[in-house]
Amino acid sequence: MADIVIDRVVKEFGSFRALKEVSLNARDGEFVALLGPSGCGKTTLLRIIAGLETQNSGRVVIGGRDVSELPPRKRGLAMVFQNYAVFPHMTVFENVAFGLRMQKTSEAEVKRKVGRSAALLHIESYLDRYPAKLSGGQRQRVAVARALAVEPAVLLMDEPLSNLDALLRLELRTELKAVLREAGTTTIYVTHDQTEAMGLADRIAVMYGGKIEQIGTPLEVYATPGTRFVGGFLGSPPMNFIRVACSEGAARIGNITLPCPVASSEMEIGLRAEDASLAPIGSGIGFDVRVVEPMGSHLLLTGSIDGQLTRIVVPPTAKVAAGERVGLTVDPSRLTWIDGATGRAVVRA
Repeated sequence: MADIVIDRVVKEFGSFRALKEVSLNARDGEFVALLGPSGCGKTTLLRIIAGLETQNSGRVVIGGRDVSELPPRKRGLAMVFQNYAVFPHMTVFENVAFGLRMQKTSEAEVKRKVGRSAALLHIESYLDRYPAKLSGGQRQRVAVARALAVEPAVLLMDEPLSNLDALLRLELRTELKAVLREAGTTTIYVTHDQTEAMGLADRIAVMYGGKIEQIGTPLEVYATPGTRFVGGFLGSPPMNFIRVACSEGAARIGNITLPCPVASSEMEIGLRAEDASLAPIGSGIGFDVRVVEPMGSHLLLTGSIDGQLTRIVVPPTAKVAAGERVGLTVDPSRLTWIDGATGRAVVRA
């Protein structure tokens, strides 16, 4: 296996700078997700690691070896694409064996490694079938098995589950996590789906505008976002941001007074939907309910605090109706303070 070091990588397409001195370390055997919206640079970074794009400056180091100038076949990695990329004229066995045959592996080793990969992905019974007789989820399993069969030092995955329906994504995500943990392969996984990133990754690198906004464990980036963008991108519903006026070191919302962490009049409070609780009317923070959505495990309340759009999650048994004004209590330690001028988090309250 191998660690990956991305050292100040810059990529330009004409006058457009797609990557702005991006640096990232993935430890040996670690699963790192590159998460962000379309156009943030995550796929470009993945293609540079793979050798399918060439950076304008910076280095890519895999297992202590600078591979910046090496072609893809000499980097010791495998890649799984969004569109399966299985060969329709080959059986599942031959698809999985393809990389091994390109390496001129002996037939005995081919059978052993194909069998092992097929067992990991639960496709042993499909080895004699052609892709036309497989479902989308089964084809994606074949693509992952083919990548793992060559026992790569690094596995790169470019939104491999995005073409599957929601239920199949959940099933394959669970299997994929177990398979990659057993294989111990260093994995870089590109996705725009925060659920995939949160569920699969050891660490998440949140990208925006060609830069890494924040990197940390799933719980770290969710609970302590480093920027307004990270807080707003992660979470369903996303984090609420409530503008407050800091005066004499304190900010007041409803009947709650909070100490401001810095002497700035431009501040926002980041509040997760699940971090507020209903309180008796007239106490806490006044919340005007506009819409009540039953979501099964909870009620999603959309309304406003001081005229600012806010979404709150409450138990499904709560008695709340649209048009009501209710009170909310919050745990100050769960709030994120954002500098309104820079968009960066300052300190926890």
